[in-house]
Amino acid sequence: MGYKVKLKTFEGPFDLLVYLIESARMDIYDIKVSEITEQYMEHLQRMQELDVQPASEFMVLAANLIEIKSKMLLPRLDEKGEEIESEDPRSGLVERLLEYRRYKRAAELFSQMEDQGAMVESKPQEDISAFLDDPEEILQLDTDQLINAFEAFLGRRKKVSEIRKNYENVQKRKITSEERVSFIKMLFRQQPDAVYSFRETVKDSQDKYDIALSFTSIMEMVKQRQVRAEQKALFGDIKVAKGERFDQEEENNDK
Repeated sequence: MGYKVKLKTFEGPFDLLVYLIESARMDIYDIKVSEITEQYMEHLQRMQELDVQPASEFMVLAANLIEIKSKMLLPRLDEKGEEIESEDPRSGLVERLLEYRRYKRAAELFSQMEDQGAMVESKPQEDISAFLDDPEEILQLDTDQLINAFEAFLGRRKKVSEIRKNYENVQKRKITSEERVSFIKMLFRQQPDAVYSFRETVKDSQDKYDIALSFTSIMEMVKQRQVRAEQKALFGDIKVAKGERFDQEEENNDK
């Protein structure tokens, strides 16, 4: 079965792989590795033809696909030449793809929540006690008092009009996951051997979006083994330390 792959920008190798699987309408639990590997390699070739150098993680996944393909083509045999039943070589890839899709859907949900939050309108707090004191007045006034009362009424009406015009739209600047990852890396550059509390990676502990952004950023860094995270008790604090690939990632960035 053939299909065309439209060249576009992908966030990473698994983004490309999920796109290929969905385009081919394959069951993620029954991936036709041979077809997907050919399409994946074809896409990398197109990137090179357009003078776009694929990142190292694209090449690593390509090697994994080729290895899985070879294992499926060459069944394992015992000493008697009989085929040995073994674990499906695609199982590890399927688990990683399912994990990637969960994170991607969570990121899309957070993005929608952020857009909804940006549409919230508020107004600055005003002191309206002057308009609430003595709401009922008995008009037993002479002419001068009546004039003064009318002028006070006009002043109050003008003040209310100014308050109604004083609304503001709360438009929050979108903070990206890359910015939060950079902030966490900066903490470890300052103290490489430190073990930070999750709360220390959150800039605004009152902002639910900021908390969620730090959590998803740390999960992505854990996945790439740039940091290690540990939670000893349910709902307990999360401790974050440098991972085995943190310095390697820093060296790659310096190059």
